Amino acid sequence: MTDTIYDLNVILDPGLSEQQLQTEKDAVVAQVERAEGEIVDLDEWGVRRLAYPIRKLNEGYYLIYRLKMPSEKPKAIEAALRQRDNVMRVLVVKDRPEWRTRKEPREKSEAEASA
Repeated sequence: MTDTIYDLNVILDPGLSEQQLQTEKDAVVAQVERAEGEIVDLDEWGVRRLAYPIRKLNEGYYLIYRLKMPSEKPKAIEAALRQRDNVMRVLVVKDRPEWRTRKEPREKSEAEASA
């Protein structure tokens, strides 16, 4: 079976210490390895305001992982991470290249407009 690229979005409790935060990151790495996947990239956004309160909190610590793993494994990772006390939300989304926005260079669009 071929590996697929996924985005794993994790929102953690914003009040975690550095040590607790590292423990949660290690737990994510362990779950990905257990699911025979690999972490391609980690985008750590830090503490951000939530769109709506979760557990009566208005902020969360955001971690966005890019994963490469077999297509039947994301649900297992999602279920395992939801069991952790400091994890507020988990979402695994299959990466779709057509969702990425591409901005054309400004010079090119101005040249086309004058032509």
